[in-house]
Amino acid sequence: MDTRVAVIGIIVEDADSVERLNALLHEYGEYIFGRMGVPYRARGINVISVAVDAPGNVISSLAGKIGALPGVSAKTAYSAV
Repeated sequence: MDTRVAVIGIIVEDADSVERLNALLHEYGEYIFGRMGVPYRARGINVISVAVDAPGNVISSLAGKIGALPGVSAKTAYSAV
């Protein structure tokens, strides 16, 4: 199956959603090859980027599930490769 490389940018504004977010990232762990999280304490949020190599439908599913969490937003950027 063809895969795509993408980065999912995540902003967490509700700390109560962190546990479910981590569970989702663990569930899709086989597709994740990089992750960086930065707490922005001055604003009380966390900014996370997740690099994935997966089929398009898997990337869309993960981003959709993340974005559906309360107080969490996600946007995906796809590589042309």
